[in-house]
Amino acid sequence: MSGAPASPERAPDSVGNVLIPATQIQERVRELGSRIAQDYSGRPPRLITVLRGGLIFLADLCRDIPLDCTMDFMAISAYGQPTAGGAVRITKDLDDPIAGQSVLVVEDIIDTGLTLHYLLGVLRARQPASLEVCVLLDKDARRLIDLPIAYRGFRVPDEFLVGYGLDLRGRYRNLPYVATVKEEALR
Repeated sequence: MSGAPASPERAPDSVGNVLIPATQIQERVRELGSRIAQDYSGRPPRLITVLRGGLIFLADLCRDIPLDCTMDFMAISAYGQPTAGGAVRITKDLDDPIAGQSVLVVEDIIDTGLTLHYLLGVLRARQPASLEVCVLLDKDARRLIDLPIAYRGFRVPDEFLVGYGLDLRGRYRNLPYVATVKEEALR
């Protein structure tokens, strides 16, 4: 991982150092797609992501899975402090049932694991044939719940990150790399 400053022509004032360059992300997404294609041969996966952050990773990943896969989307809101057992609410549910299907949850980042734990419980109750997780960024230093992650892109430090789907107050999702945020931008 590179600590180089973000590209000046693309780096907004709030963005610090590039943690994972676009080329490294593309290479890792291809590797993950290839592994998923091998593992799901003969049982095309149903890819599910949580909007909005997971959309960019899902879009790139599905193009690197040479199988007849389908996609669906959920949106979730968390209220209160996650570490204090804050409530989670589904604000957009799946469009189609998943019973009997091979489901792969595609996440942009996992930190505490509380929201994903809740989501996996909801999906498991819908009786898929299988249920696994693919995450691009694993911030395991903040993990409160052990999660079964079948496919992991990168382990990342406990820093606020933007780019490649990750945002700061709704901005910077479209950056092609993952970068840190300058401390003053978080105030």
